[in-house]
Amino acid sequence: MSRILFINSVCNGSTGMICKNLYKVAVEAGHECCIAYGRGEAPEGFNTIKIGNQLDIYLHVLKARMFDASGFGSKHATKEFIKRIEEFKPDIIHLHNIHGYYVNIEILFKYLKEHPEIKKIWTLHDCWAFTGHCPHFEYDKCMQWKTGCKKCVRTKKYPRSLVDKCNRNYQLKKKIFTDVNNLILVSPSNWLMNLVKKSFLSNYEIQTIKNGINIDIFNQSNEKINTSIDLNNKKIILGVASIWDDSKGLNEFIELSKKITNDYIIILIGKLNNKHIKQFNNIYNVSNINDSRELAKWYLAAYVFFNPTKGEAFGLTNYEAQACGTPVVTFDAGGTSETIINKNSFLIKGLNEFEQLIKNTAFYKLNLCVEERNCFSIHNTIKKYLDNYKEDNQ
Repeated sequence: MSRILFINSVCNGSTGMICKNLYKVAVEAGHECCIAYGRGEAPEGFNTIKIGNQLDIYLHVLKARMFDASGFGSKHATKEFIKRIEEFKPDIIHLHNIHGYYVNIEILFKYLKEHPEIKKIWTLHDCWAFTGHCPHFEYDKCMQWKTGCKKCVRTKKYPRSLVDKCNRNYQLKKKIFTDVNNLILVSPSNWLMNLVKKSFLSNYEIQTIKNGINIDIFNQSNEKINTSIDLNNKKIILGVASIWDDSKGLNEFIELSKKITNDYIIILIGKLNNKHIKQFNNIYNVSNINDSRELAKWYLAAYVFFNPTKGEAFGLTNYEAQACGTPVVTFDAGGTSETIINKNSFLIKGLNEFEQLIKNTAFYKLNLCVEERNCFSIHNTIKKYLDNYKEDNQ
């Protein structure tokens, strides 16, 4: 059996949940595992390594803001982390999100190149690895990454910067991320895989392994939601995001709140600045829910799940809602088209289409059979990753 080190920016959120699920199943299969992370708190019951501290993150953020250097801070923290890697002695290093102001990519990948005997798997949850700045570019229709980023159109968006150094970043990433022996890339969608094949990462083996969810939690047998919000038998239009901003469709929800009738109420789950919703009576915010079972109750209570995202590599929330039998309406952005399984769900281009659907379509719960629920199951994801963890694949 193998010693597996997972590396991700966080232990919570969608990518953190993926890491934890893989950790659990790998341990059950006999592997020894550890999760290295940069931000937030470590969950109980997991072997973890915290990379750096809060001051390291602040300094990394400052460097990124001032010099467009996301991924190039945290030098001391990463050197100390390398020592912890050497103590753990992994056979497999499974990378997830390495952006997020917590690790230095030059130092980390220098170590990876110096150890060809370690099998590396890198799950790309967005496009940051092969651009000079951004994790998502489809909303801005920017295709510079194909030939080399020259002038960034997204410096004011994550990872925000006062200056534009996208050309330098692109060239550095190309040098750092290529020519790594024993590396396999994984994409959660065919959409992202096809982009990677057109990038400077195209020489690597790349697999599509779609994300999955725990269908023992996200299903149609959950209890009713207990909330202090006066729902008053209104139809819930639900939105879910870790952090709400325009990239996740916050502006669309605000516009929608001005147009829907009193028959509806908008519930947004996730971190949201209250200044955005004070003036709108029919938008309510529920702070981040770390309990998946509580989140599943909201999906089940919703009339429709609306996901006006500007860009997703996959769109796991779409899976979660549909597994609860709730119809999904999602913008056709990135890999979201690959998440629509429920026949009462829709891909749309813009807010106007959603407004027309609300007026003219009767959404209804879809009673899923076992085979339909299994389409969403994380066991499909885990089985494919476990195949990659096998020693005979190293």
